[in-house]
Amino acid sequence: MQKRIGSADTGLYNSPMTRRGWILFVALGVLWGMPYLLIRIAVSAVDPLVVAGTRTLIGALLLLPLAWHRKVLAAGFHRWQWLLAYTAIEICVPWLLLGHAETRINSSTAGLLLAVVPLFAALIVTKLGHERLEPRRMLGLGIGFAGVAFLVGIDIHFSDLSAVGLTMVVALCYASGPIIIDRKLKGVPAIGVVTASLIVATLLYTPFVPMVWPERIPASAAWSIVGLGVLCTGTAFLVFFALIEEIGPARATVITYVNPAVAIVLGALVLSEPLTLGMAIGFPLVIVGSILGTSRVRNDARVSSSRDRSGACGATAAADRTRAE
Repeated sequence: MQKRIGSADTGLYNSPMTRRGWILFVALGVLWGMPYLLIRIAVSAVDPLVVAGTRTLIGALLLLPLAWHRKVLAAGFHRWQWLLAYTAIEICVPWLLLGHAETRINSSTAGLLLAVVPLFAALIVTKLGHERLEPRRMLGLGIGFAGVAFLVGIDIHFSDLSAVGLTMVVALCYASGPIIIDRKLKGVPAIGVVTASLIVATLLYTPFVPMVWPERIPASAAWSIVGLGVLCTGTAFLVFFALIEEIGPARATVITYVNPAVAIVLGALVLSEPLTLGMAIGFPLVIVGSILGTSRVRNDARVSSSRDRSGACGATAAADRTRAE
């Protein structure tokens, strides 16, 4: 049966994690923790618009045969107004802004700042009247944003605050995109929506990419862009769909808490980015705050898990993403 966006399997919520589920979970944590590193490498030599446009093109080409084979591509374009809105909010705007932000701040910092996505999502769905903020969740929101404040206050220079602002806009986009999926594209095959979104994003980027195309792309930047498209977009979405089918959408969203840790480790190991006091204080606060701020009481989770802001993206996401996200 084709997995459809917004179809939560409540039976998977309390079932034991399988070995396959753990493998998929770890793989996705790495795949969606990598983009910050690869973006940082790519934008050091290439305009962020080229990076984002090429990434969407590669991702679309990888997913297109599968969507075509499953005959779900047309369904992805059926509600084209909401598809366009989702594409702009979840892909076009955040991927471009994140690239610009990472020309100023470290990849690990960007990854940690985007850990607030679940907090923004909680605020949005509360504002829309879909959920209410219990005291525990309010405490979580306060702790999470306090973690961001520590990170920014200790690590970020005043001249880089604009990059932090861009990253917060990205987080807001990543939090909003899944809500569009859940409310306006519910029941549409996930692979159809994601593939259609990547195609639309590529078309929207295409007229502008030639204006900033560089005369030469260094090998490191080129391989980073390829990695973004192949690993962090095409492959990551396939793994995410498999993860949702294996463990359910509610559990799959926990990947949001793993991605920043992967980004911090990769930034330190590959780019020698420092592990700072702001990260040491901010990271645990953001993660604890996100868990408290997005959790429900047990009974509420059972009743309304179909409304879980899993957003089929993780983002992510996709998120995360994606995502990315």
